Amino acid sequence: MLELKGLYKTFNPGTINEKRAIDGLELNLHPGDFVTVIGGNGAGKSTMLNLIAGVFPPDTGLIRLNGFNLTHLPEHKRARFLGRVFQDPMMGTAANMGIEENLALALRRGKMRGLRHGITNTERKLYREKLAMLDLGLEDRLTSKVGLLSGGQRQALTLLMATLKKPDLLLLDEHTAALDPKTAEKVLTLTEDIVARDNLTTLMVTHNMKHAIRYGNRLIMMDAGHVVVDISGEEKKNLKVRDLLDKFNIENDRMLLSDK
Repeated sequence: MLELKGLYKTFNPGTINEKRAIDGLELNLHPGDFVTVIGGNGAGKSTMLNLIAGVFPPDTGLIRLNGFNLTHLPEHKRARFLGRVFQDPMMGTAANMGIEENLALALRRGKMRGLRHGITNTERKLYREKLAMLDLGLEDRLTSKVGLLSGGQRQALTLLMATLKKPDLLLLDEHTAALDPKTAEKVLTLTEDIVARDNLTTLMVTHNMKHAIRYGNRLIMMDAGHVVVDISGEEKKNLKVRDLLDKFNIENDRMLLSDK
C-alpha cells in the first residue's frame, strides 16, 4: 500500500551543518495498517512524514502509494491522497475562518479550493453529524472562528478535517504532544475510533512509548534515519515499556522517549 525504498535525505550538504536525516530508509505498509513510530530526537521520524507528504524531496529513493509513484509529485498534488495532523494545534486549520468553512475546505481537498459556490444545507448536515461524533459541542458552533477553540477542540477538528474525505494514508505527527494528558487521551481515543471505523492506513509518530505500544497493530522504531525495530501481532500486544528499553538497548535514549 505504501512503499518507501532506499530513501536518503541530507540537509545542508557540504557545510559544517550537514545532517543525514534519512539513511537508506525501507518501509512497507499494508492496507489498514495502523503503525506507531517512535525514536529519539533526530531519529528521522518527522522527516520521513515530510518526505511522504512532499514537503521536500528525497535525495534518492522511491515513495510509492497504492502503486503510484509519488517521489517527485509536488506537495499540493499529494493532498488528494493524504490526510495530516500536526503537533501544533494552530496548524492544519484557518484560524480566522469558521468551523464550517474549514470543513468545507477539507471536503474540497484535491479540488479547486475556495468557497465561492457557498456551503450547501446538505454539507452543513454532514458537518453537524461528523462534529457530533467528537462529543465536544462543536456541532452547534458551525460559524465560530476556529481561532477561538481550545487546543484540544482544534486538534480534534483538524483530525476530522484530515479524514473527512477518506485519505489513502493518514499521517499523524505527534498530534497530541502539545495537549494536556486528559485532552491528549480524548484525541487519541477519537483517533483510534476514526481509524478503525474507516479502516485507515495510518502512520502515527509519537514520543510516548506507552501510546506507541497501546495503539495500532504495528510498532516501528527509527534511529539514525532508518528502521531498527518492527514489531506486530502478538509480540506487540504483549510488549511492555521496560521490555522495549531492555530488548533494544536504548537505555541511553530514555530521556528522549517518554514512558509516562
